[in-house]
Amino acid sequence: MAGDRFAGRIGLIAITDPDCAGRSVVEVVRSALRGGAGAVQLRSKDQATRDMVELGTALKVETVSAGALLFVNDRVDVALVIGADGAHLGDDDLPLEAARAIVPPGFLLGRSVDTADEARVAEKQGADYLGAGPLRATPSKLDAAPAIGLPGIRAIAAVTALPVVAIGGVDHTNAGDAAAAGAAGVAVIRAIMQADDPEEAARALLAEVRKGRVGAI
Repeated sequence: MAGDRFAGRIGLIAITDPDCAGRSVVEVVRSALRGGAGAVQLRSKDQATRDMVELGTALKVETVSAGALLFVNDRVDVALVIGADGAHLGDDDLPLEAARAIVPPGFLLGRSVDTADEARVAEKQGADYLGAGPLRATPSKLDAAPAIGLPGIRAIAAVTALPVVAIGGVDHTNAGDAAAAGAAGVAVIRAIMQADDPEEAARALLAEVRKGRVGAI
């Protein structure tokens, strides 16, 4: 199953942001992949489509080289053009069922959820994984829903067989707690993109996730 392929690389998803402390997005992503990130999500809210395709193509080279997965946030069309492994969809994006109808077999589709009911619906509609959050308030997404906290992660993980990824305000201080609450992994923006050493930041985040998983057993 497609979800099984994702689950094997789910511990840490590095989400891109143009604010990289003076470095290029590709440079930071390459460093995060060296640190163990198993997936990258191209997130570019304000970039022209042509520029997004150019960046996505460069990121695809990096993820293939590292044996990692590449997702595109919101834009199924861009994901298909650059040969990404999947796309992540939110409330305002192409509906899951419509997206599934146009993507090839094996293409991974994630869905943002913040309640157990939304998780159940997304699973029925064909999601391969769920992005659950925000875990806590984050300046990276000012229009996000209220933070669901660890109880929200726990409630979502309890009602679905899909891999759950905690997102929103995740860093090394709470990544392990999210895993202990049932998240199979975490997705981060600032904790990697603005880190002094993205490779070490990725390694530290993964270590926390692994410790949390052990605690959850």
